[in-house]
Amino acid sequence: MRLPVRVTPKGGRDRADGWALDAEGRPYLKVRVSAVAAEGAANAALLAFLAKSLKRPKSSLRIASGETARVKMIEVDDATEADLALAFGPRP
Repeated sequence: MRLPVRVTPKGGRDRADGWALDAEGRPYLKVRVSAVAAEGAANAALLAFLAKSLKRPKSSLRIASGETARVKMIEVDDATEADLALAFGPRP
């Protein structure tokens, strides 16, 4: 499954702020992480937070695109829409 995420580094604490829609009406998950956006720290914190929230091993998540961008596409192995809805609420 592919999960679009907008990450905010130095967000105080690791948490999901819910779903939002981009300019074209596509949903993405808003996530804050406490790590800074230097040397991959925010990306590592994002993957760790998502893995914990989805109850998956960190090795089952990877950044498919947007490594240095705020909006990233995360690939999650063996996840379903029900898993996302349970962890973050249903997509709009």
